[in-house]
Amino acid sequence: IDTNKDKVSAISDEAQEAAVELSKLTLGFCTSKLGYQKKFNRITRPDKVSIEIDLSEPMTFLGRLVQNDFCILQKIDNEHVLTAAALCFPASWSLKEKFLKPLIDIHVPVKEYDVIIAKRVQRLFDGLKINRPLWRFNALYYEDPNLFQPRRANQPRRKPAPNKANYFRSERQTLVKLPVSGAVIFGIHTFVVRA
Repeated sequence: IDTNKDKVSAISDEAQEAAVELSKLTLGFCTSKLGYQKKFNRITRPDKVSIEIDLSEPMTFLGRLVQNDFCILQKIDNEHVLTAAALCFPASWSLKEKFLKPLIDIHVPVKEYDVIIAKRVQRLFDGLKINRPLWRFNALYYEDPNLFQPRRANQPRRKPAPNKANYFRSERQTLVKLPVSGAVIFGIHTFVVRA
């Protein structure tokens, strides 16, 4: 965030309310379930780092608060659009390139993500219920263990053969519908282990 803020954080005017809502929910979860300590306008993470609670820049605050990445998707017309994100650990995609794009455009480099899949995913997003999160994970082989690996859609990563890869990267991905704004949160927690 300190060195690449424009590459890892973005927010539109439409997403401000949802981003503050997500920040407050995440802050509450951290203090009630994860051992974070709140004192006045500061929060101390379990690693003993203290940060200011600053909801004027909610996506930057979230990026400093937890190890998860968060993407906020809001329904505009008939599609969910990426309206905000704290994306410190991109796996071969660029926030700048995907910001304010609908789901089908976000998935352009994924050849399997066609119009039929796009309709199914949109139905899934439309059907999300409050307090009923969904999760999935992916599994990819990488030669490089760095968590920050942004790439443009026209610059895909070289996919090593599994027996040639040095690292196994997996993302636990969650979908949550916020209770007040109704925005959909795509949460990503990345794990990298030596293959």
